[in-house]
Amino acid sequence: MTPLLEEIRHTPLLWLLVLVPVVLLAQLLQPEAHTLLFLLSVAAIIPLAALLSLATESVADKTGDLIGGLLNATLGNLTELLIALAALRAGQYVLVKASIAGAIVTNSLFMLGASFLLGGLKHHVQEYNRDSARLQAGMLFLATIAMLIPSLLAAADNAPSAAFTHSLSVGLSVLLIITYGLGLLFSLKTHRELFAGKDHHASDEKEWPLSLALGTLAAVTVLVALVSEVFVESVQQAAVALGITPAFVGIIIVALVGGAAEMVSAFSAARKNKLDLSVGIALGSAVQIALFVAPVLVLTSYLIGPAPMDLQFWRGAVAMMLIASVTASFVTSTGRSAWFIGVLTMTVYVIFAITLYLLPPQT
Repeated sequence: MTPLLEEIRHTPLLWLLVLVPVVLLAQLLQPEAHTLLFLLSVAAIIPLAALLSLATESVADKTGDLIGGLLNATLGNLTELLIALAALRAGQYVLVKASIAGAIVTNSLFMLGASFLLGGLKHHVQEYNRDSARLQAGMLFLATIAMLIPSLLAAADNAPSAAFTHSLSVGLSVLLIITYGLGLLFSLKTHRELFAGKDHHASDEKEWPLSLALGTLAAVTVLVALVSEVFVESVQQAAVALGITPAFVGIIIVALVGGAAEMVSAFSAARKNKLDLSVGIALGSAVQIALFVAPVLVLTSYLIGPAPMDLQFWRGAVAMMLIASVTASFVTSTGRSAWFIGVLTMTVYVIFAITLYLLPPQT
């Protein structure tokens, strides 16, 4: 426990952890103060994200960048999955789909681009395993194709029935989950040697014991989930009060806050010239959302939702996901990056954000 207490004592950002019980208490005492709860929950997630980043880096130092990136993406997406399940039970399928699209776009454009930018500002040129990046970008493109088909059919002149769309979505969901599992088998087992990270200088930082790092990961994930629930419950009403459009909230704000923990880890790793970990977190998280979380939500909707959910997204969301996957594939094709590559990638994201803020997509 000593390394954790020492880290909190010497890191002013972690002093904001005191806001975690504050926001939970405020939710009990003032549940109608939506704007206040929104601001407090955002402020409370930031130190939790920083703490999760420190614990994940300690685990990654012992497991390698590939597994470390997968672990971080999994824990970060667990929070988003819990939030989506809560919305699923309430039948808020528009919010669920917006969060899925937002997570894919944010992780593959903003998180990846910001990692390139922050790492490039400190290191002239950075290298990473392009085979791993290309595999994940290819899997992401596959998932967007699966989401494109139901949306295209729905927009056709002879649109199929709702029963057909639901059946197609179930079949595609099962196929995506199988593909994700086979992708893990390929990268972590049968062809593991192809995806080893680049060698980096050893860190002089004091490492945490593995048991402390894993315990911190588990505890912080639960706290992030609790605070994120408060955020989701208050964000819609707060958005109205602050004059923010629903599309901007669902695809931009919810995705940024939900992926805060992963972003802190990715940005920190990039600054330390561990770009394999950064790329693994950014693309791995997007792939996991597209190939695992989204299909699981479709299948789970038959159990806990008021009606089945499908993979039919509005055309604007599909276009953004498709462009994001193509952009990620393009910028990671060489296995090398510099700060301007990050600027270009983030510019695509900013274009989407401006568009959503001014002209929300029709659902």
